Amino acid sequence: MPAKVFTDKDADLNVLKNKTLAVLGFGSQGHAHALNLKDSGLNVIIGLYEGSKSIAVAKQKGFEVFTTAEAVKRADVIMVALPDTKQAAAYEKDIAPNLTKGKTLVFSHGFAIHFKTVVPPKNVNVIMVAPKGPGHIVRRQYTEGKGVPSLIAVYQNPGKDAKKIALAWAKGIGGTRAGVIETNFKEETETDLFGEQTVLCGGTTALVKAGFEVLVEAGYSPEMAYFECLHELKLIVDLMNEKGIAGMRFSISETAKWGDVLVGPKIVDAGVKKRMKAALKDIQTGKFAKEWVKEYKGGYKKYNALLKKDEQHQIEKTGERLRSMMPWMPKRNIKGAQAAY
Repeated sequence: MPAKVFTDKDADLNVLKNKTLAVLGFGSQGHAHALNLKDSGLNVIIGLYEGSKSIAVAKQKGFEVFTTAEAVKRADVIMVALPDTKQAAAYEKDIAPNLTKGKTLVFSHGFAIHFKTVVPPKNVNVIMVAPKGPGHIVRRQYTEGKGVPSLIAVYQNPGKDAKKIALAWAKGIGGTRAGVIETNFKEETETDLFGEQTVLCGGTTALVKAGFEVLVEAGYSPEMAYFECLHELKLIVDLMNEKGIAGMRFSISETAKWGDVLVGPKIVDAGVKKRMKAALKDIQTGKFAKEWVKEYKGGYKKYNALLKKDEQHQIEKTGERLRSMMPWMPKRNIKGAQAAY
């Protein structure tokens, strides 16, 4: 049965009207939530660590900025808009000591709660509001009078008002304009990690590199391999995003379509699906989370080595040269850039 979709009429901003809302962090999601809630007429403050480069930016946008601890102390509803890897330390140091009965913690992703790197007291609400888009899109859609479809979830509800607060927050950021679907922390976390690892990031980058390598090893030029295995991927993904798989197939040639339905299942075959199931099991059992926590606590040694190795792949050098010939392509320095989500 299709999930119920909540819209503007199902959410009441008055639930948050007399409350102080704190957004901890002012990155991609944090700045979008804070600005949209503020423009929705709500009282929003920002919590940042001392010395954060975002302090000046948040103040310039008209926010009162406090230390993380002080923001938690002052707020009724607190959004933890920090990276998964930073949440546990910030929680122990600044959040937990200032949580009191009746407050609400908001997350935009369930990792820390589901895998218990953060364990809140039982006397606070714990909810999730997760727009299905990066922060700059959440902000832009709001300013255009539209919104990004969002997920909500309730993990703890001692105040008996957690779902109303989640819906009000979703309305404040514009989510109910597009539609809001209720999920739970387990489902959101496990499906999100699975998608990232096997399809969206891991699966796609591995497939692109393998295709590039096969063509180059067969004697074709790296430029042709780049165009066919990476550059044109955007066209196909955009068509699938806008129209679904059938809609994409409607827009490509008969030859491409025949190759799609005939050869695609031979490449991504039952063996791939079997390994996907193994990856899902590692997520469900917590094995992946334990390994990731161990990795970042150990200083990111394997993580950084794997990233560095891939940065030196021939596809990167070829792509850099070809993209410099494309004036329409945004020129971005990825060093030190923040994650979009």
